[in-house]
Amino acid sequence: MDLMNRIFKPYINQFVVVFIDDILIYSKNSEDLDKHLRIILQILEEKKLDAKLSNYEFWLSEVAFLGYVVSVEGVKVDPSKIQALVDWKPPKSPTEIGNFLGLAGYYRRFVKGFSIIASHLTKRLRKNVKLVWDDKFQDIFEKLKSLLTKALILTLPTEGKEYVIYSDASHHGFGCVLMQEGWLCMPLKN
Repeated sequence: MDLMNRIFKPYINQFVVVFIDDILIYSKNSEDLDKHLRIILQILEEKKLDAKLSNYEFWLSEVAFLGYVVSVEGVKVDPSKIQALVDWKPPKSPTEIGNFLGLAGYYRRFVKGFSIIASHLTKRLRKNVKLVWDDKFQDIFEKLKSLLTKALILTLPTEGKEYVIYSDASHHGFGCVLMQEGWLCMPLKN
């Protein structure tokens, strides 16, 4: 992973994402994709890294990658990964609550108010707090699962267009979203 990050560093989050030995190349149009693909293949060749082309798929309009589905529409939660959360049985211990929140938290950016909703469950992780799983906590647990199944699609921001930032904070959590023309955007990292 370190090697992949070092050799692709100038292009990470510009048009390539790597995870261990998986390489995702993305572009706004087919001309850019041709250039980006050539750059990545050239780097692999220069570094004498073999790419077994039979393991790769090219020119996809949608791809599942690291628990997300990436398409021309934007980024959304991979429904097959959410199924594990939907099927999750009510936690019986703080460890099980932590496990649930860990997996659910991976998709937090897709759920408005995630930190506030999850804070009710997070409180049960504190030491010396008795775990009482009553109807209130069952409702919160089910609400969080339901919101994850109805998660929004995050779009990529378009350069040159205005952004609107919505933020909110309370004693239980805080949040901020980036929107453009009424669509929730996925911030790009520099």
